[in-house]
Amino acid sequence: MESNLVSISNINGCVIIPTYNNDRTLARVVREVLEYVPSDRVIIVNDGATDSTPEILKTFEKEVTILVNEVNKGKGFSLRKAFKFAQEKGYDNAITIDSDGQHYPSDIPVLIEQAIQNPGAVIMGSRNMNQEGVPQKSSFGNKFSNFWFKVETWITLPDTQTGFRIYPLKPLRKIWLLTNKFELEIEVIVKLAWRFVPFVAVPIQVKYDPDERVSHFRPARDFTRISILNTCLVLIALIWYYPRKLFSVQTWKVIKHEAIKPEESNFKKALSIGFGFFMGIVPLWGFQLLIGIPLAVLFRMNKVLFIAAANISIPPMIPFIIYGSFICGQLFLTGETNPAQLVDLSLESIKNNAVQYFVGACIFATIAFILSFLVSFALLKIFRKEPPTNPK
Repeated sequence: MESNLVSISNINGCVIIPTYNNDRTLARVVREVLEYVPSDRVIIVNDGATDSTPEILKTFEKEVTILVNEVNKGKGFSLRKAFKFAQEKGYDNAITIDSDGQHYPSDIPVLIEQAIQNPGAVIMGSRNMNQEGVPQKSSFGNKFSNFWFKVETWITLPDTQTGFRIYPLKPLRKIWLLTNKFELEIEVIVKLAWRFVPFVAVPIQVKYDPDERVSHFRPARDFTRISILNTCLVLIALIWYYPRKLFSVQTWKVIKHEAIKPEESNFKKALSIGFGFFMGIVPLWGFQLLIGIPLAVLFRMNKVLFIAAANISIPPMIPFIIYGSFICGQLFLTGETNPAQLVDLSLESIKNNAVQYFVGACIFATIAFILSFLVSFALLKIFRKEPPTNPK
């Protein structure tokens, strides 16, 4: 039976249910999904289950489409298989829902309504991870995932690990997905964001019943996979996505707003500039932005001002930075300066005086941070009105 509120046919969609050894909850989830979606639009992927899942699915095989992995391949593999099948059937959208019973199929109409209002967007069912009963590891993992998603895409989402989503299938045709396990759900949304597909977060219900729910997430193994994936995605974002995004008109508007940010205090702006100078000078050549951008996001600094200031380390400025670092290092380590020693600023001289350079660069970076913070804060105080503390 299809919902009286909205019809999945309005978005030309289907429902995908990947499942692996969830026989406690599978039948209930399928029955409840069928209350809102016609059976010919339901696709179940049996990912090599070894419990009573095959027997349960036999009771639905005349109603729904069942795809089978002969051996367990992983949730990501199952989703990719179902996406391809749905695309071949001509669907435009696919709703994914987990079979472990944590999601309420009654929220399907809520997601469909948002998909109708936001055609072509990824609709993310956002769980309340602070409610009672949510496992601590799930809450931490979600915060971890949200943080890296923002670093990789500049998009803030409250729940990037939700399995209850609506995917637009057309842009998925253009994406090369590599992963097969839980990390696919991170990979796919990052790569969709890189193609400027919009995202909409929708609050949904969630249920964590320890008596019936079986989680196949293995913290050590799967967290390692996700961490490796995030490392690769951050590197790709720095090399490809960030520069590409900078050339879009919409991005320039976002950058302008981020730089100006009327509600942001003068202190925070000056702090962002100072931190940018610090990271641009500190001896972490090649890794300043890779380390600095996540820290700027974490401490809610002005990312545009930070990146602009961090670019003090552009090639024309490098000799001056090295020279200043050596001077500071000499003064700190010997109590005196000898500029004549620095006439030959070659790689060999840097190598022979590595400790002096490293210590001096840290001191020079700290001095630059303090001076740039004080100067920019003073100028902002003079030329910019401080925003109200509690705007109404």
